[in-house]
Amino acid sequence: MKTKELKELETKELAERIETEVAKYNQMKLNHNITPLENPSLIKAARRDIARMKTELRQRELNK
Repeated sequence: MKTKELKELETKELAERIETEVAKYNQMKLNHNITPLENPSLIKAARRDIARMKTELRQRELNK
């Protein structure tokens, strides 16, 4: 997800999106430990997307 898209989301919506992405990320890691994924770089991409979302949320908290 691009940062431009993240800035368009409302704060509440962004927090909900983070929760769902973290749940998907954890499930992806668990599945990868049991049976390797075809494309393990998806785990890395998911982790970075979560970090982008958390960064945007934190910036909003600091700018209040």
